[in-house]
Amino acid sequence: MQKLPGNIPADDLQPAHLKKYLVFCFEKLKLSENTLHTRINAIKFYSEQVLRRDRFFWEFPRPKKPLQLPKLLNEDELCRLFNALTNKKHKAMLFTSYSVGLRVSEIVRLKIKDIDSERLQIFIENAKGKKDRYVNLSPVLLDILREYFKQYTPRPKVFLFESEQTGDAYPTRTVQQIFSNAKSAAGIVKDVGIHSLRHSFATHLLDKGTDIRYIKDLLGHLDIRTTERYLHVSKKQLVNIGSPLDD
Repeated sequence: MQKLPGNIPADDLQPAHLKKYLVFCFEKLKLSENTLHTRINAIKFYSEQVLRRDRFFWEFPRPKKPLQLPKLLNEDELCRLFNALTNKKHKAMLFTSYSVGLRVSEIVRLKIKDIDSERLQIFIENAKGKKDRYVNLSPVLLDILREYFKQYTPRPKVFLFESEQTGDAYPTRTVQQIFSNAKSAAGIVKDVGIHSLRHSFATHLLDKGTDIRYIKDLLGHLDIRTTERYLHVSKKQLVNIGSPLDD
């Protein structure tokens, strides 16, 4: 497949030209599905909003995104992971991630004032999609946070987890590395990152019978279809289905 000649005016581009270009991007440039979608949307915007053309390129077949199921840790792996942590601050970070199902970006932005120990709630401010939400604060997590806060010096002043060097919020990359180190120390060989704690939180809630609509709100998802991915990995419904081999 040859690259399109560069001497075709934008006003003269036809669907056949654009199809060739997209095939070139896929086969030669090896662009991902997300990048291809972005380029198609850019072409769509330019054609409709700038050139005021009809939607002739709707006939373009959009590349399908692979259906990737969330990767999670089972209960035994979680126990090994948490037991591998010796630093109280690091343990509090990962316990918070799993107990509440937070994104790593939400963990590092947590402030002391966001923890409501009376109502047992945590306020998540300006999360993904610029959306605020409240999540439940487990009494077990509250005890862990109190122990960390009481014994750790210097005590944090603004953010719940502050860098000793700068006093600022922890970089997300540092928290990701903390998880990676704990995973290695626990002997966990699964190819998972810290986001697997959020996946594990959602899946284990489903296993316990929690309504998926409540899980959607706890996770801060805008679309219920995002939350429904966890139905594919929850064992709540699958556990009672026996294999024909068992007979």
